Amino acid sequence: MTAYDPPGAPGTGTGPDRGADPAGYDAVVLAGGAARRLGGTDKPGVRVGGRALLDRVLAACGGARSTVVVAAPRPTARPVTWAREDPPGGGPLAALDAGLRRTTAEHVVVLSADLPFLQEPTVGRLLGALRASGRDGVLLTDPDGRDQPLVAAYRAPRLREELALLAARHGALAGLPLRRLTAELNLTRVSDPVASFDCDTWDDIATARARIREHGHVLDEWISAVKDELGIDLDVDTRGLLDLARDAAHGVARPAAPLTTFLVGYAAAQAGGGPEAVAEAARKAVALAARWAQESTSEAQPAADGPQPSGAGPRPSEGDVAPDATPDTRPDAG
Repeated sequence: MTAYDPPGAPGTGTGPDRGADPAGYDAVVLAGGAARRLGGTDKPGVRVGGRALLDRVLAACGGARSTVVVAAPRPTARPVTWAREDPPGGGPLAALDAGLRRTTAEHVVVLSADLPFLQEPTVGRLLGALRASGRDGVLLTDPDGRDQPLVAAYRAPRLREELALLAARHGALAGLPLRRLTAELNLTRVSDPVASFDCDTWDDIATARARIREHGHVLDEWISAVKDELGIDLDVDTRGLLDLARDAAHGVARPAAPLTTFLVGYAAAQAGGGPEAVAEAARKAVALAARWAQESTSEAQPAADGPQPSGAGPRPSEGDVAPDATPDTRPDAG
């Protein structure tokens, strides 16, 4: 996941999905910069919720045909193509130009590597707005209404055209601010105060770490972190699995909850994996837990049909007999 690809000619990207659906998109993630407000710390590698900021952003653009990260190569949770601006440290326009040279899609999502709350639906929202608008690009605005050109979707040919003009006008792109580019583009804007939150200072990092541990976010954040850590890209019915764990804990015994969910995952993997396999394994386990709990309930209740003959065992209740059970027809039965 750390193979370095040197810059190539514009439009000659070599990502893993080069021949994919032309309606798809590529992603360029700018992960360089000096991070002076963080004391020179490697900002893309700072962890929020157990995951590097860069990995969080890569998860948000996981639907891209190919993803180019402009930075020195490093281990990442997802496969990417690496590029470097010329010269290294030459600024955002030089970095964007280097990244675009490795892409081929008509539409490109351009992101910074310090967006802890960016998620895939927001990327989809940007792309949908771009395709519907006919504009050169769609970018997010922060809570104060300021443009965030590094949380945006653009038409790649227009970016290349304007970058070439800027390079010809100024002799090079190094050192030029992003506003020199965005001022020449016909843009539309989408407000998203959460997804546009970026981490420039240690206070920002502390705020992000605190937010993901809030009750309404912590479970989703944990599941996302585990999937990244294990290399799993699988959407499952989280609520259904939690209900299964609850039923196993209450109807059987508390340790049954984690063991049952583990066995469901193992069974789903044996069946080929995928959301459908997980759902089917969970359905069977839920039904078993319900039958188990029903037996426990029936044993604690007196028979509804009155007293039984002396020496008779407990009267079976509905649910005690499997639906496909048949009478015993052996010669010695009776």
